[in-house]
Amino acid sequence: MKTIEQKGMYQKFPRSGKDTRVTHYCAGCGHGIVNKLVAECCAEMGLQDRTIFVDPVGCGVFTYYYWDAAHISAAHGRASAAATGVCRARPDAVTIAYQGDGDLGAIGFNNAFQAASRGEKFGCIFINNSLYGMTGGQMAPTTLEGEKTTTTPFGRDPALTGHPLHVCEVFSQLQAPVYIARVSVADTKRILQCKAAIKRLFEIQRDRKGYALLEILAPCPTNFGMNPLKAAEFCKNEMEAEFPLGVFRDTEKTGVGEAAIPKPQAPSAILAVKPVPQFATCAELFGVPDGVDAPPAENDPSVPERRFKFAGYGGQGILSLGICVAEAARLQRRHTLWFPSYGPEQRGGSASCSVVVSGTPIGSPTVEHPDVLVCMNQPSYERFVGDVKKGGIVIVDASVPIMKQPPEGVKLHQVPAIKMAEDFGVPKAANTMMLAALRAFKATGLDDEHLETALCASFKKKPQLIEKNRDLLHRAEAALKQP
Repeated sequence: MKTIEQKGMYQKFPRSGKDTRVTHYCAGCGHGIVNKLVAECCAEMGLQDRTIFVDPVGCGVFTYYYWDAAHISAAHGRASAAATGVCRARPDAVTIAYQGDGDLGAIGFNNAFQAASRGEKFGCIFINNSLYGMTGGQMAPTTLEGEKTTTTPFGRDPALTGHPLHVCEVFSQLQAPVYIARVSVADTKRILQCKAAIKRLFEIQRDRKGYALLEILAPCPTNFGMNPLKAAEFCKNEMEAEFPLGVFRDTEKTGVGEAAIPKPQAPSAILAVKPVPQFATCAELFGVPDGVDAPPAENDPSVPERRFKFAGYGGQGILSLGICVAEAARLQRRHTLWFPSYGPEQRGGSASCSVVVSGTPIGSPTVEHPDVLVCMNQPSYERFVGDVKKGGIVIVDASVPIMKQPPEGVKLHQVPAIKMAEDFGVPKAANTMMLAALRAFKATGLDDEHLETALCASFKKKPQLIEKNRDLLHRAEAALKQP
């Protein structure tokens, strides 16, 4: 007999062609806790067969792999719009939209706000971790004053970027919502309160009472740059000071608009906005040590433009491989551009990047017809192989079945990058194997020493891996050069 937990979530999560019971979330991420609570409430209340989840773009996109219920995936910011269509087309269903800071607070704010204003009969779970988690930790509408992100490296300054957006307080000005609350998952007590609030959200949708919004404060250790314990403390001490917990509205208990809305406290000294320091050079700004060679590009019309496309699953080091080639070109005084692209399933979904290298200034970073294509999986190969220029090179992992031949005049190399990395005892080094292939086949037009230097530079935050990857590069290149 299955347990409630097993009923609430699938027995296996078949992501990226693998059956696993491990979610894609980072250690300490609040999404994982909320996912389990949502699954438990849905199962315990016997609502799995009635529930339709509308999944977002962002870190929460993979919920359709985890929750054992019906799902619809929405475009970025449009989960509330999609949920509106679902609850109107299926009034018997329990409709739940699951959204994050960017999906609801930024690009999708008007969709969510207008749905709440209309009183659409669905529940919205809004995860607030004060930044954009999936794309690298940039400032979000909910970023705290003084909080450092990749786009506010000196702390968010309200004079430049405004104040944090208080979603519950804004929605509380509307007449139609029947339930608005803010909870947290920063410790055990708060997790239990969160589960009760999620259950209340399901009850309202089960009984078709009206629109309900539940904001959940959640830690993001990876982008906070903290361990899970410190991230949880940040959530309690800093985020809750800006975003007070509580029930802002529950019409069955308080009547519309009667709930008191506490004012946020002043930001702490930790998050106080500091003056933006002045720097004389970009090297000084980014903390480049003295003596590091960072040469400017030199114009050389004799060097033709060369375009690269790197593609595969997120997590295979595809973007890092592209950065490595672009960095090698920079060290060789070439003009170069790197441009990433990924779908809504960044972690484990499609990921690619374009690199352009030239002896003269480059007009655009986009690559529609690459000279060199490197593919780590079958979907990427079949998507891009037909675009490769005549005379170009395709390097594809040997595990990919070649169901589609490259265009005439294009050289195909099948390289066992994934297997080599596993045989060498470092499964995550498949991208280093592909860099070895680029060197072995002379595919980049760049000096080997610059490619190796760029590889080592990519591990500057993990210096213990530099020599290991240098050795892997040489071993793989030697193996590939053997007859």
